[in-house]
Amino acid sequence: MVMLDHPPAPGWRRRARKPLIGLLVCLLLLCAASLAGVLWLQAKVESNLQRLPDTFTGLTDRPAKPTSGSAADAVNILVLGTDTRSDAPTTGAEAPGWVPGQARSDTMLLIHLDGDRRSASVISIPRDSWVDIPGHGKGKVNWAYSFGGPNLTVETVEKMTDVRIDHLATVDWGGFEALTDAIGGVDIDIPKTVYDSARDVRWEAGRHHLDGEQALLYVRQRHGLQDGDLDRVARQQAFLRTLLAQTLEQELRKNPDQVLDLIALFAKHASVDEDWSTTQMAKLAASLRNLRTNDISYLTVPTDGTGMVGDQSVVRLDPSRDRDLWRAVREDRMAAWADDNPDLLTPDVVR
Repeated sequence: MVMLDHPPAPGWRRRARKPLIGLLVCLLLLCAASLAGVLWLQAKVESNLQRLPDTFTGLTDRPAKPTSGSAADAVNILVLGTDTRSDAPTTGAEAPGWVPGQARSDTMLLIHLDGDRRSASVISIPRDSWVDIPGHGKGKVNWAYSFGGPNLTVETVEKMTDVRIDHLATVDWGGFEALTDAIGGVDIDIPKTVYDSARDVRWEAGRHHLDGEQALLYVRQRHGLQDGDLDRVARQQAFLRTLLAQTLEQELRKNPDQVLDLIALFAKHASVDEDWSTTQMAKLAASLRNLRTNDISYLTVPTDGTGMVGDQSVVRLDPSRDRDLWRAVREDRMAAWADDNPDLLTPDVVR
């Protein structure tokens, strides 16, 4: 296959900006807050969040937004974790904004909130997925962010899924680490001893209590895992699920003030599209008040293994199963889809 553009060059020494899941954590934590707390939060979030201009500007032939049924009320949020070549913040109020070629979307999550708000789905798209990037030919899905920032990333994902993206957010690893430390760490079960040769870290089988720095090492590992990046994606989802279960269900519902403090903290590390107002966020938060962690499904878009295209190691998507998944998202049938496809859901304990 011919590429019309070259992938982002390895470049100079870089500090990896990892995901990712902190924004989703904070979004779901909002459902533990009172309406008064949400209104207070609007001011705190607005002063810290960086706005991403022109995220949806100029996009043509976009998937139609459903106008009737539960799908009309569903919300699809694309969350990106960036891998940058700069030591400076790339997301949050202190970030300068997207710079061509500076970063790739190292982690990509499509969050589907059901129209009735009784369930939600977190769908990971592997960063090496080999897809069509409008204007650039075939390439890895994470190149879109480097080539054209949030705008091209939205266009690429919409072309790939035929799912209308309602909002986009980007986050860096700083918010993830700060949030983990703020809640006192997270307990993770590792079923089998594994060694991360890239970072010289050995993870012994058993339960581990991870602080923010250790959590980053855990969710970033791919060397030494049987399925590499796919196992890393599964770790990220497992960590998110455990974090929510240990905090939202146990402690934060008893202490709404802590919820507000955590979200205000994380807002400093997040950037969102300029069309997503804090009023809309507050209304969405209020609509999630009855959502529980058991109502959230975690999965990776179905794949057909890995391979090589030239000198690029890629993930090949599974067209037939992918079609069914994205149709379920469009039609707001993800709860039923999850029941019918338990083999594609991320298990409680991962490698």
